[in-house]
Amino acid sequence: MKRAFPGFLALAGLACACAFGQGGTGTVTVTQNFVFPPVGLATGETAAVSLVNIAPASATANAAAPSCTGTVTFANAAGATIGTATAFTVGSGKIATVSLPFSSAGIGASRGEILASVQQTTARPAAVPCSLVFSLEVFDSSGETHVFLGNTSSVTPPAESPEPVR
Repeated sequence: MKRAFPGFLALAGLACACAFGQGGTGTVTVTQNFVFPPVGLATGETAAVSLVNIAPASATANAAAPSCTGTVTFANAAGATIGTATAFTVGSGKIATVSLPFSSAGIGASRGEILASVQQTTARPAAVPCSLVFSLEVFDSSGETHVFLGNTSSVTPPAESPEPVR
């Protein structure tokens, strides 16, 4: 019995090594959900999510143009989606804005809380560069901004690890 155990361990180790060596060759679609804190929206105000892709265009001929895709969703205080999610596609340096005027929010009172979120869809490994930056603002009919919430980092695929220093 004692002689069979080392052989079993070697066989089990080989099976595990083979299992981990099976690499995938396809792509996987991943959706990341970014949620802003709740904000109040009152009569005469509009909430707007603005998105920009800061990935630079490649100087290489025939390289894929940078593009970010996804949806923007607004929800009420009960968590129910307001309207339908709005799709976006933004190229390098382009800005897309999705707005929700108070009159379309279905709040019913003169003021209510809303929740805005961005769902970014990315293929992994990414064939198209995307580095999305976005913000939420609430402004009135005169254009005066009452709330501004932004993200300061962008979403990019992880870089390859550099060689260790010896």
